Amino acid sequence: MGPKLPLHRHALARIQDLIAEETGAPLRGDARGKLARLLADAFGLSEMPVPTEEFEFTSRDLTILIADLRGFSSISEAYPIETVLHILKPYFARMTEIIVRNFGAIDKFMGDSVMALFEERHIQNSARHAVTCAVEMQLAMDELNRNSKQCGLPELHMGIGINTGRVMAGLVGSGEYSEYVVVGGEVNLASRIEAFSLRGQVLISQSTFECCEDFVLTDKPIEVHVKGLANPVSLREVVAIPSLGREVPRREIRRSIRVKTEISFVYHLVKDKIVDSEPCQGVILDIGYYGVKADLGREVESYSEVRMEIDLSIVGYRATDIYARILRKRTSDGRFLASIEFTSISAKSQAHIRRFVQFLVQGSEGG
Repeated sequence: MGPKLPLHRHALARIQDLIAEETGAPLRGDARGKLARLLADAFGLSEMPVPTEEFEFTSRDLTILIADLRGFSSISEAYPIETVLHILKPYFARMTEIIVRNFGAIDKFMGDSVMALFEERHIQNSARHAVTCAVEMQLAMDELNRNSKQCGLPELHMGIGINTGRVMAGLVGSGEYSEYVVVGGEVNLASRIEAFSLRGQVLISQSTFECCEDFVLTDKPIEVHVKGLANPVSLREVVAIPSLGREVPRREIRRSIRVKTEISFVYHLVKDKIVDSEPCQGVILDIGYYGVKADLGREVESYSEVRMEIDLSIVGYRATDIYARILRKRTSDGRFLASIEFTSISAKSQAHIRRFVQFLVQGSEGG
């Protein structure tokens, strides 16, 4: 009887894997117990060897898609919970339908985001299905937004990140509750890529691109710095799938990632190309590659030129050579808010600002 127990365990794990491949999750609870008893009978075991510990994780190649709504926290704060749920219900229903139609399995919903897994015998097919799914999801957002507009509700915009690679998959938990999960560096990278995606954008990793480069049309690669990785990561924005006649809808001009923050900075007014010696203090409220939104701490005329000094502490650099122009401004609750666009900046400072923004955005909501 002893030799049969490992074989039974192996068969049970393999059947659970097959079920998970087809449905997105293995059998759980009573259903898992029934399967174990059936196998016990088949192997002629006198006792029912239902394991008390969880099955070992297995290594799998798949494509991970993570989609998240941009700016949804501000909508949640501005509208009653009933309105928020009224907005989310059709969104999740439509995204679920598109994921399933493209042979994906929903791994989990997380607030206003969704994670889906695509697994095929040939990894190239999983990447194609995931990219097709992402493009269709962005197309569906247009229809959802048209309906929201007719009802007087705010529009939603979504960013999507996709990565392909090897993960570890299996059950975690106990006999009372268990959950099928996928873990590993490739899952983390998919999450990072999603954080970089702007509203209406689909970003894919180099590994996903290599699996479907003859299928998808993308922009030129961009390099970003990802937390936990020593070297920059190459990402591409999906533009279209020519063979299917589908294009990602173009939203408003997206010049760069924008991320909320709160860091003090020093600026000097520039008049007739002369930098005023008197320093002024301000607070940066959000930052992108090419400019910031800031509280200037005092009244400053529109289109004034300034020289800025920004302490980019998390990348160990202080940018002191930024020249900028104050564009839109307004006063709110005693604060002097302004949009500031960089007009002249050294390549070194620009590189550090990009890296600073990339690190910062991975810990907050993109936009």
